[in-house]
Amino acid sequence: MHGASPRPATLLISEDHWTSTLFADDLKTIEDYGRYSARLRAAMAPHVVDVLTQGLSVVLDFPANTVRNREWMRSLIAQADVAHELHHLDIPDTICRQRLGRRNAGGAHPFQVSDVEYDQFTRYFVAPGSDQGFNVVVHTA
Repeated sequence: MHGASPRPATLLISEDHWTSTLFADDLKTIEDYGRYSARLRAAMAPHVVDVLTQGLSVVLDFPANTVRNREWMRSLIAQADVAHELHHLDIPDTICRQRLGRRNAGGAHPFQVSDVEYDQFTRYFVAPGSDQGFNVVVHTA
């Protein structure tokens, strides 16, 4: 969580950091993002499972906005056989857009996201269901 004090023995793995470092010049479209994000998940999966089985906690700062993305996360949890939490930010689009505008204006994040791009990504959003096997922690505005 942004601003929260870190838990002991916790590793943060951020998709944005890795994709911006490895693929920034090749990320032009949402299709590019899908392809490179899948490549990153495939490369990171065994590493994440190994880190978890070594007893460290992992915060995956990866999108969990679709059932498919969450299935990937669920597979890591199952392989490592560890406890988990899925944090669902149940926040209205107006607030998300305000926060994104501040993030863009700050200039520190590796990606600038336009309103059009925001709409492209959020149209795929599916809230986590109880049938997906997650311990969901809901955050509201």
